[in-house]
Amino acid sequence: MKKLTYTLLFASGLVFGQFFEKDKTFTKQDTLKGSNTIFRNFWDVKKYDLSVEPDFAQKSIKGNNTISFEIIKDITNPTFQIDLQQPMKADKVTASFPISEYKQEGDFIWIKAKKSFKKGEKYTIYVTYSGNPTIAKHAPWDGGWVFTNDQNGNPWMSVADEGIGASIWLPTKDIWNDEPDNGVVMKIITPKDLVGVGNGRLINTKTIGDKTTYTWEVKNPINAYSIIPNIGKYVNFKDTFNGEKGKLDLDYWVLDYNLEKAKKQFQQVKPMLSAFEYWFGAYPFYEDSYKLVDSPYLGMEHQSNVAYGNQYLNGYLGNDLSGTGVGLNWDYIIIHESGHEWFANNITAKDQADMWVHEGFTMYSEVLFTEKYMDKKSADLYAVGIRNSIENDIPIIGKYGVRNEGSGDMYYKGASMIHTIRQMIDNDEKFRQILRGLNKDFYHKTVTTEEIENYISKKAGIDFSSIFNQYLRTTKIPALEYSQTGNVLKFRYTNVVKNFKLPVKIDGEQVINPTEEWQTIKLKKGTPVEFNNAYYINYVKA
Repeated sequence: MKKLTYTLLFASGLVFGQFFEKDKTFTKQDTLKGSNTIFRNFWDVKKYDLSVEPDFAQKSIKGNNTISFEIIKDITNPTFQIDLQQPMKADKVTASFPISEYKQEGDFIWIKAKKSFKKGEKYTIYVTYSGNPTIAKHAPWDGGWVFTNDQNGNPWMSVADEGIGASIWLPTKDIWNDEPDNGVVMKIITPKDLVGVGNGRLINTKTIGDKTTYTWEVKNPINAYSIIPNIGKYVNFKDTFNGEKGKLDLDYWVLDYNLEKAKKQFQQVKPMLSAFEYWFGAYPFYEDSYKLVDSPYLGMEHQSNVAYGNQYLNGYLGNDLSGTGVGLNWDYIIIHESGHEWFANNITAKDQADMWVHEGFTMYSEVLFTEKYMDKKSADLYAVGIRNSIENDIPIIGKYGVRNEGSGDMYYKGASMIHTIRQMIDNDEKFRQILRGLNKDFYHKTVTTEEIENYISKKAGIDFSSIFNQYLRTTKIPALEYSQTGNVLKFRYTNVVKNFKLPVKIDGEQVINPTEEWQTIKLKKGTPVEFNNAYYINYVKA
């Protein structure tokens, strides 16, 4: 395999050398994981057909994955990159095309083809895998498999891998910009006294001896980190929601002793769906149903398989993240993780650096749900309250091409930016139609920050470029300095990007257009000016 290794290192050196001269923080391995490399950019994944069988006692898993794909440009003797992170092993690799050699090296399987491929041709790669996967120390934040026991001592297993990647257990093309267009079929093999729950719909259950195979099918495109098996002592109950596209099946899988609590707490699902369909448009995966599944960790937005671990409490484990009390009126995990079905699962960032598209809009979905479920005053209170968690440590947008996330401020600051944009639009129906338009025009697509920025500016008829630059690409919060003498107001912006444009409504009706230069206007009255705290800016008395 020396020849293959040399070829790969030589090729990667040509492609990535310039990058590493600019930024020494990241390795070539980071770039191989996070970039659309020459080993990835000529083929498009169409479907995964996989199996997974965990062994609770050994904390190991084994299975296989058939990767169906289409060639998207003519190419001769290419090398395919399949991702499978150590310590997992590829036991066997075959393909429906000639292979001159293959090798697992680090976190990658390199497959060197011996063939000329033409655009539009379709092939498969088949990988059998096994091993002891990365174990999560603090799921879902650090990523990895969870092997634990429920409160009755029964085995309970799952995995969380959004940040670290699905390839910690499954051989995949592990990059956000390539989702399997035709979905996934996943077989979960369990001891017969346990239940395997996956994404989409259960299409077959088969018991042979002391094992049961549960086969789940997803018909829609799905991001790889959403492909999640859950194994435990589950019971099932169902409901339906009459939504914008007709009848949506609601499918709930909970540990047997949680059944009665779940039947009560999950009543929040229908109001949530009603609110989000109002703001964002139809639930994006009617064909695959909506599902909540008891999880051995707090929660995650796994598509049509939302992980629920909020202990059947309102708020975030019984606490209100806004500090206002508003968030105690609803279950944070049901609302937030379900909001991701629109932003993260329907609209998915091409690169992890743009993860704010997932988290900023979804954090703001909590505000929108509150407005629909309660009232606008409570929603505005919540929107301002969550700002207390903003750290302004590093920019929200991360480094591109290396699987790097930006600041955790993508949640609270991202939502605050969207709330500020909403004030600038100053037309809630237009704002709603922009949100619905995003989910319609980018339906089941992967996107860049620039595409989202341009779309919002175009549909609003307002150039928001300086707003996005300020809040996404810097840690600076605009300061509106002012002084008032009677009915004369003097003001200017500081701590802003060049040509920052954010008109501000004062005294409930009058609009000012601050710049970095001092301006003076006459107010309609001489009482102290009232500023609108819905804008995410600091008001500083000079």
